[in-house]
This record gives sequence, structure tokens and C-alpha cells, in this order.
Amino acid sequence: MKFEPVAPVRAYERIVEQIEEAVVSGRLKPGDRLPGERELMTQFGVGRSTVREALRVLQAAELIRSRPGDPRGPEVLAASPGALHRSMHRLARADHVGLAELLQFRMVLDGSSHLLAAELRTAEDLTALDTALEGMAAADGYAEFSRADVAFHDVIAQVSRNPLLVVSGEVVRGVVLELIEDKLSHANDRGTLMRSWLRHHEEVLNAIRAADGKSAARLARQALYDNYAEYVPKDQRTLLTPLLT
Repeated sequence: MKFEPVAPVRAYERIVEQIEEAVVSGRLKPGDRLPGERELMTQFGVGRSTVREALRVLQAAELIRSRPGDPRGPEVLAASPGALHRSMHRLARADHVGLAELLQFRMVLDGSSHLLAAELRTAEDLTALDTALEGMAAADGYAEFSRADVAFHDVIAQVSRNPLLVVSGEVVRGVVLELIEDKLSHANDRGTLMRSWLRHHEEVLNAIRAADGKSAARLARQALYDNYAEYVPKDQRTLLTPLLT
């Protein structure tokens, strides 16, 4: 009989877990106050340094706001897209997450966002997409084209009405572009490549306008594969190909 080693759990981690669970379950709501340090020491049966370490961790995670000397105790904060963005960015840049995993995740995210955009778009959303596409067509150089391209994808993500998709898409898109040498800036014929990308965006917009979510999602996934799969080691591309159907 063999047993696995166990990791020691510090007391402050148990405090963090209990408070996080109270927030997630709704027993603690944004704006609520935790008890003061002394009361927390009594309730958890720990010393002052343990309570302070737990509060430091919770504040770093932006779950609470703690002001020294505030007699009302730390305040529970509302979920923040900014906090999620920073956490996602750290995770996406972690050593154990490779380009294949990031690109796979982006294909899943973009496909879902495009499908939802086709189903949920309003006349105002289509106008915003038309404006972004016009900006790409009229762009004077790569920088302006790139800004219009980002605006186009931002509108699609926002049409999903899901802030998790918006934040996750922004993070993964940014990290993928950080890890991959920009294909457009090093292309021999940037004009040809920009025209090709413009045609792709026109096809996507046509699918969204026609409420054809499956086609919009397929176009998004295929374009990501066509543009970035060459940077992924061949033996890892099997992570991507199932998403092309």
C-alpha cells in the first residue's frame, strides 16, 4: 500500500476558503462588511498575523477592500471584469500553457462569440460592425487596419451579452499576438494580405447579418487556424483540427 504525499494547509488558507465560499454562495454580498480583526480572530480561533495574511490574500484577489483602522471591517467587493482580466492574463502566460492550448481556447471562444452574435445581433450591432468593416477597408496602413480589426472583434464579443466571453477573448487574443510574430507586419505584400482578411470579415458579417450562426462560427475558427496554426508544432495541431468541422 502506497500513499500520496499531502501538502500542508496553512490556517490563513482555510480562512480564505471560507470567506470565498460565503461570497460565491451569496451569503456575503457586495457592500457587506466582514467582522473586524479581533472578531475574526475569535471566530476562526487564530492569531492576528493569520487573519491579516488571509485579508491580504483576499484583497490581492480583489474580493475585499480593507482599510487600516476602519472600525467597520473589510468591505466585500462586487465581481470585477478588471480582476478577471488580470487573473486570466496571468493564467494565459503561465509556462504550462502553450501556444496550441491558447489557440485552441481562442478558437472555442471566437466560434462561440460569432455564433451568439449571429443569433442575438440587433440593428445597432450590425451598424457597429458595418462601421468597423468600413474602417478596415479605408485604413491607411497596418496600424489603422489593426485598430479597426480589433474594433470589429470587440463588437462581436459584446453582442454575445456575456462579459466572461468579452474578457476571456480580449486576454487570449492579446497573449496569442504577443507570442506570435505578427504575420501582417512581416508579410511581403501587406496589401494582398489585408485584402484577404477584409474578405474574410465581409463573409463573417454576411453570415451574422443572415443569422447563420454555424457559418459565422466555422469561418472564425477556420481563419484562426489558417493564420496561426503554422506557428504550432505539427504534433500539437491535432488539438486544433477537431474544431474545424
